[in-house]
Amino acid sequence: MAWTREQMAARAAKELRDGFYVNLGIGIPTLVSNFIPAGMRVQLQSENGMLGMGPFPFEGEEDPDLINAGKQTITELPTTSYFSSADSFGMIRGGHIDLSILGAMQVAQNGDLANWMIPGKMVKGMGGAMDLVAGVKRVVVVMEHTAKDDPKLLKACNLPLTGQGVVDLVITDLGVFTIDKKGGTGMTLIELADGVTAEEIKAKTDADFKVALGSKQSNAA
Repeated sequence: MAWTREQMAARAAKELRDGFYVNLGIGIPTLVSNFIPAGMRVQLQSENGMLGMGPFPFEGEEDPDLINAGKQTITELPTTSYFSSADSFGMIRGGHIDLSILGAMQVAQNGDLANWMIPGKMVKGMGGAMDLVAGVKRVVVVMEHTAKDDPKLLKACNLPLTGQGVVDLVITDLGVFTIDKKGGTGMTLIELADGVTAEEIKAKTDADFKVALGSKQSNAA
């Protein structure tokens, strides 16, 4: 067994804190907005100039003028504000966003992130990811553990990097990893998805990592 996309998003929502300003990337991270705990005040920010996004609209209630940076229809709140994308990136680059939850193609054991381009394939652009990983206070990645059975957690990324040493936490469909970017202890498996074992994760992971599940801690190089 493994976590579904919704379960991964729900786990990522546990990283939210009251009063946080948060940027959600496209893909699985957008689902996090549906799992914000009741009563928690979280302001969702979008690169295209919106602060205070609500949950996704129900079918038939979409407003085509209300979209996030991934061009998905969203809802507004009584506290929502709108501004230029230049001001939005000013918030990001100025360190005013507490947390960014992003998708990824690859993450390295030292926190390097590749999430915007595969050589030889046409891309529309890098979006705001490079600014986000450089400017926000904490970066959480939510992604599938493998791509067509190829590991996405690697000793070193082989795709063009979005940022070096920027990822703090990785949530996959198999488990949760912390990354100590400054202390030099690397990647640590701290949580398993339902029905998943550490041995299964080791078999599907190229990166070296430690295991710290409760009181248990060991190396899985």
